[in-house]
Amino acid sequence: MAAGVLHDVSFAYQLFWNAKRQVAGVRLHIRPHSASAFEAEHLLSTLSAAWPSTAPPLLLASSDAPLLSALLKHLPAHLAQLELSQAMLERPDIAEQLASAQRRGLQLVWRGEPGERLQPIQTAYFARQIHYLSPEEALTGLRAGLQQRKTTAQTETRPIFSPVLANQFYAGVASRALLEHCLDQQNVSALLGWPAEDVLHGYRLGNLYPAHDNINRLLRAIEADTSMDDIERCLGLDPLLSFLYLRFANSASLGLQHDIASLRQGLMVLGLGRTRSWLIEQRLHNTHDLNLRPIHSSMVLRAQLMAQMLHTGEELALKRELYLCGLLSQIDLLVSDSLAHALKSIPLPERIKNAILGLGGPYQAFLEMACAMESEQASLAHTVCDRYELDQEAINQALLNTLAKQ
Repeated sequence: MAAGVLHDVSFAYQLFWNAKRQVAGVRLHIRPHSASAFEAEHLLSTLSAAWPSTAPPLLLASSDAPLLSALLKHLPAHLAQLELSQAMLERPDIAEQLASAQRRGLQLVWRGEPGERLQPIQTAYFARQIHYLSPEEALTGLRAGLQQRKTTAQTETRPIFSPVLANQFYAGVASRALLEHCLDQQNVSALLGWPAEDVLHGYRLGNLYPAHDNINRLLRAIEADTSMDDIERCLGLDPLLSFLYLRFANSASLGLQHDIASLRQGLMVLGLGRTRSWLIEQRLHNTHDLNLRPIHSSMVLRAQLMAQMLHTGEELALKRELYLCGLLSQIDLLVSDSLAHALKSIPLPERIKNAILGLGGPYQAFLEMACAMESEQASLAHTVCDRYELDQEAINQALLNTLAKQ
């Protein structure tokens, strides 16, 4: 493996979500910085070392034709699938390699534009397809989903044919109703991305509560007398529960003499007995809405990535602060309050607050970098990395390490 190969690329990622609202795969978009200085074989060696068999299924994508051509020749079939857009298929140099890539076992995934369909003559080359619904198709799918949810007495009307195909991937789904039609009614393989805005819009008139499963998992960890590290980790897997816990720990009713500025500090000062009692109270108001799971999981992933960005050997306290910074960076989406006002209710270190509010400080570069990598294209990640003069190799390695553990 050539040293420094990760200096020569930028990454961006999206997650696939299955019917259980769990991570079903990772789409990794790769942008080479310079085609002349880049060798795909070295990149594949690095990816193979970073992506164990226990990691989620990996889909590689790029808008760089020379890189795609090299991946068609050299990508190991056991490592990842390869995405090809319809535009790339129109290039003779790419189209000519489909048969040989298929013969050596490489699974190809086609990706089209809204309403676009793969040509029948090319269908045999692709194991899966990523579809974007056109506005007309999305409307038809919504109508079909509504009809399927009607009672038996109301189903005498002629069934509406849904354009959503089973066992395929869908991207760009923008509404809760449509995602439920795709995953729960039409049995698609997975959704690429998640309509967080529309899912959360349904809670705009009421309060969101922590996830039932997360509360119970934390209670089990406490009752099993697991280590403080494990209990802290469990608490940090729910952004809303973490925020509410910090607000509780700093409430006037407890009468503590010092501010509680971290989850670890709260657990140590309040103790597990008082924490357990508080969690039992939270079970009176909790949610079973699985559509919130990808939103929570994405927030946790951002936090994990930011903590990973610090070099090995850095103080654990700094990693905890970066984690909390990422975890609470979108807390306004979950508490129906402005970000600034929500952060005022808990005594976070100023460097965390400043980064979240875009006011600068040592953590802002890490937060912007993590946000930039949550996209379809890696060009923004490259821009942010250059702006803050971050170590491109370290950032990319941190992303691979984080994604492989999802």
